[in-house]
Amino acid sequence: MPMADWLRGGRNRDKVRDDAAQWVKCPSCGEVLYRPDLSANLDVCARCSHHFRMRAHDRILSLVDGDFEEIARGVLPADPLAWTDKKGYPQKLAADAEKSGMDEAVLCGFARIGGFDVALGVMDFHFRGGTMGSVVGERLTRLIEAATERGVPCTIFTASGGARMEEGMLALMQMAKTTAAVLRLKASGQPLIIVLTDPTTGGVSASFAFQGDVIIAERNAMIGFAGRRVIEQTIRQRLPDRFQTAEFLLERGHIDAVVERANLKPTLERLLGYARAGLQRRKRAELSA
Repeated sequence: MPMADWLRGGRNRDKVRDDAAQWVKCPSCGEVLYRPDLSANLDVCARCSHHFRMRAHDRILSLVDGDFEEIARGVLPADPLAWTDKKGYPQKLAADAEKSGMDEAVLCGFARIGGFDVALGVMDFHFRGGTMGSVVGERLTRLIEAATERGVPCTIFTASGGARMEEGMLALMQMAKTTAAVLRLKASGQPLIIVLTDPTTGGVSASFAFQGDVIIAERNAMIGFAGRRVIEQTIRQRLPDRFQTAEFLLERGHIDAVVERANLKPTLERLLGYARAGLQRRKRAELSA
C-alpha cells in the first residue's frame, strides 16, 4: 500500500460523523468551521489562526516529501500493573485505538523533508492524551538510536499530558531512557530538532522535549511541567495570563522560535539544510587536519 494511502487510512479510521458533526466551533474566535475546510487548512482556523490539535497521520502527510518508513510498529502496550479503576487499562487502550486510529501515542519512522533524510517522530494527543508510557518511550528511543546509526538528524513533534499513570514507575523510567538516547545522538554529531505542540507537559517536557539543539513551538501551544492551578495553589500567587504559552517561553529565552503551522515544513527544510552544511564543513575540517 502506498505511504499516503496508509497514512490516510489511519487518519480516516475515525467513526463516521453525521452532518452535524461535520462542523466545529473555534474555541478562540467562535467561528463555526466546516471540518473538510479546516482539514485542508492544516487544522488552523481561517479567521483567527487558532491551531487545533493535529493528528499524527495528518501531521506526517503535511511534512514529508513522499514515503514514510515506519519503525517499531510491533512494539505495543501491555498491562504491567494490572491497572483498573472504572475501566481496565486494556479497555482504555482499545477505546482510544478505536477513536484515534492509532495503536499508541506516537508514530516513528524515516522520511525526507525538502529532500533531506530525517528520523521523524510525531506524538498524538488523541491517544491517551499523548502520555508517555513504556511503548512511547521505547519507540522514541529506537527512533533516536536508529538516527544515530544511520547518521541522519532527528525531528520530534511533541504533544503530551505527561507520564502515563497506568504504568507507574515504568512510565517514569522513559524520561531517563529517552534522555540517554538523545545524548548518544548528540555525541554522534547529529542534531535533534524539537517541535513543541499543544500541549507539551509533564515528563515529556522534563526530558527529551527540552534537549533539542533547536526547539521551536507552534503558535499559542501550552508548554510546561505542572499544571497552572497546581502551581498557583502551591506558591499561593496568581500567574501571568500568558504563562506557559509558546510566546511566553520565547520571550524568556526557553525556546528558539514560534512558528505558524503553515511555515513548519519550510522552517524544517532550512534547519535540515543548515545541519547538512555544518556536518560537511566539519568533515572537511577533519580531513584537512
